[in-house]
Amino acid sequence: MIKNKISSTRQGRGGKNSPATDPRFYYKGNRTKQLRAFVYTVKLGTLTRAAEALYLSQPSISLQIKALERELGVILFERTRRRITVTDAGELLYELARPLMDGLETLDRDFQSRLKGLKSGSLKIAAGTSTIQYLLPTLVQAFREQMPGVHLELANVTGKDGLALLREDDADFAVGSMLDVPNDLAYAPVYHFDPMLIMPLDHPLAGNKDIGIEDLSPYGLILPPQRLTTYRLVDLVFQQRQVPYTVAIEVGGWEVIKHYVAMGLGISIVTGICLSEADQAHLAVRNMRRFFPQRSYGVVMRKGKYLSPEARAFVDLIRPGLLTHREYDESGHSAR
Repeated sequence: MIKNKISSTRQGRGGKNSPATDPRFYYKGNRTKQLRAFVYTVKLGTLTRAAEALYLSQPSISLQIKALERELGVILFERTRRRITVTDAGELLYELARPLMDGLETLDRDFQSRLKGLKSGSLKIAAGTSTIQYLLPTLVQAFREQMPGVHLELANVTGKDGLALLREDDADFAVGSMLDVPNDLAYAPVYHFDPMLIMPLDHPLAGNKDIGIEDLSPYGLILPPQRLTTYRLVDLVFQQRQVPYTVAIEVGGWEVIKHYVAMGLGISIVTGICLSEADQAHLAVRNMRRFFPQRSYGVVMRKGKYLSPEARAFVDLIRPGLLTHREYDESGHSAR
């Protein structure tokens, strides 16, 4: 009986009906890998980036996709020398497969979150100083009241650093302002603020209701550092109109700039996000929208990014249903 058992075991491991060689087991064991290779290729735009993300070789990714096409009996990608394009059948499969793959990759985290309760987990948002200081406080307060068990982290970063966090999946999403949106990111603007001229109450221009760009030329400006968008926008407008100007002080932080302007150290062009009714008591303010562009603020995320229930709850506080548009689920080539 012992010999028969041993013989039976060997036959089961290497015999005709062994799971290792049975096509049914091979099919089931590899479908997940095939779908993961397919989904990552659509998300990231190229076989090379999909291979890097999955720590596989490009030929392995290509073989898995070809096997998937053969088993499904459809063409998922149109291939040329320079790029691959998703077919209609590929788009349909992506819509079905992406939630499954996202669910598998976040299964551990989601399980732990559900285990602790629906209102637990963690959320990391990337944002700049002005966004954290002026835009997020009421949203954070509402979120804390709604989900007090969630650990919330606000990463105070500049624009480039914030985009890096999104691309490395080290932040759920970002809140801020964008001028040029890279192809691999989606931007949903929500808030819009006018550009405002601020001056001391006793400034020579404070009594004028209609102030032009040329009127600002004799007075020194107090602006944020040159690397920031506000400085570049102000410079662009003066250059386009060929109006000379002088930067008297370059300093970071809207509160510092407002304080220095109130002291009479210069004038400034600021975004309306940083002005409150209390500022009217010690600053003269004029709207400069006809000369300088509005600034929009909204949600930035990586295309194809899966948002946790905690992240979606916060986004819904900004605007309900903001990220339901198809664009936010599409893939894009990374700008790295």
